[in-house]
Amino acid sequence: MRFINKYLRNLSPYKVASHKVWEVNSSERSKILKLDWNEATIPPSPKVKERILQVIQDDSIYPLYPSTHNPEIITLLADYLKVEKSNVQYFASSDSAHEYLVRVYVAPGDPVLVLGPTYDNFRLSCQTQGAQVYFQEYEDGFYWNRERFEQRIEEVNPSLIYICNPNNPSGTMVPAEDLNLMLSKYPDIVFLVDEAYAEFSGVSIVSEVNNYNNLVVSRTFSKAFAMANFRAGYLVSCEENIMQISKIRNPKNVTTVTQEAVIGALMDIPYMNDYVKEVRLARAQFTEAIQKLVFVTRVYESEGNFVLVEFSSPEIKNKVCEYLAENQIFVRNLTHSKMLDCTLRITIGTRIQMQHVMNILEIYAKSVA
Repeated sequence: MRFINKYLRNLSPYKVASHKVWEVNSSERSKILKLDWNEATIPPSPKVKERILQVIQDDSIYPLYPSTHNPEIITLLADYLKVEKSNVQYFASSDSAHEYLVRVYVAPGDPVLVLGPTYDNFRLSCQTQGAQVYFQEYEDGFYWNRERFEQRIEEVNPSLIYICNPNNPSGTMVPAEDLNLMLSKYPDIVFLVDEAYAEFSGVSIVSEVNNYNNLVVSRTFSKAFAMANFRAGYLVSCEENIMQISKIRNPKNVTTVTQEAVIGALMDIPYMNDYVKEVRLARAQFTEAIQKLVFVTRVYESEGNFVLVEFSSPEIKNKVCEYLAENQIFVRNLTHSKMLDCTLRITIGTRIQMQHVMNILEIYAKSVA
C-alpha cells in the first residue's frame, strides 16, 4: 500500500517464539518451563517486589507521568558499572535504546554492518530507519575472524557496526583486544556492543567508553536481573554520545513501577550474582550431559545464559523441539540463517530445571534408539 512507510513495504518481521505461557492461567503457567527467550527462570530480588509494593500504595502517582530523570537510577548504574554518571542513560528496554541510537547515528540509505547470525531484532530497527543492512557471518563453527570482518568493514564502509557480545544465539565472544583494535582503527564508525549477557560472561568493554567516542554499549535488566516483564535497559557511552541520544529519548516512557523495580534490583547485586553463579554451574552440567545424546552433534561453548545445540539433521531438531513442547518445555527453533538449520537454542535455568530437561531428552532418546 502506498500509505505504508516505504521502508516497511517488503520488510521481514522479527520472528517471535511461542508465547503459550501467556495463554494459560497462573496455576498452569508454573508447569511450563520457558527456555526460548533467554529470560531468567527465577523471580528477581525480593527488593524489587518490596519497592513495587511501596510505590503502588501511593495513589498520587497514578494520574502523573513518570519521573523523566531518576538520579537514583543513574547513581546506582554508575556505581555498578564503575563509570561516571554522565556515561549512562536508562530506557524502556535495550530494544528501545537501540531504536534511539539508530535514529541518531543512521540516516536513510546508510550502511550498517551486523556480525551474525545474531539477535535479529536489531536488523529490524535499522531497516525501519531506511538503513542498508549488511551481514558478515562468523566462520563455520562460529569462529571469530577479525581479518575477514575488517575486510567486510572496508567493503561496506558502514556508519554503524553491531556486535552482540556474548553473541546470541551462539554464546561466543569477540575478544576485548580485537574490539579495542577495531575501535582505534575505525574512529569514524560507531560500534554498538550489545552486552545483554555480560553478567554471565563476566567480560565487558564498558570500562573503555571514555577512551573511544565511537563506542556505545547496551545492557538490559531482562536477563541476569530477571526483570524482562518490566522492559528496562540502558546505554553506556562517552558523555557526548549520551547527550546526543538523550536529545531524542522520550523521557516519560519508563514507568514509575519499572523505575522502582530497577532501583530494587540494583540495591541487591549479590542476589543477581548468586543467580549468575547457579546458571554457570547449570550450563556446564547441561552441556556435558546433552552432548552425550546420540542425535546431538555439537554443543557450542557459551558465555551466555543459553547454549546452542546442533543436531544431526533439521528433521531430528524439529522432532526434539516438538517433543519438548509436548512436555511443556519451550526452546528456540532458529531459522534466520543457514548456519542454524540444525540448531536449537536452549536457555539455561537452575540445575534442578536443567536436570528436568535432560530427563525428558533422555526419555526421547530411548524412544528413538
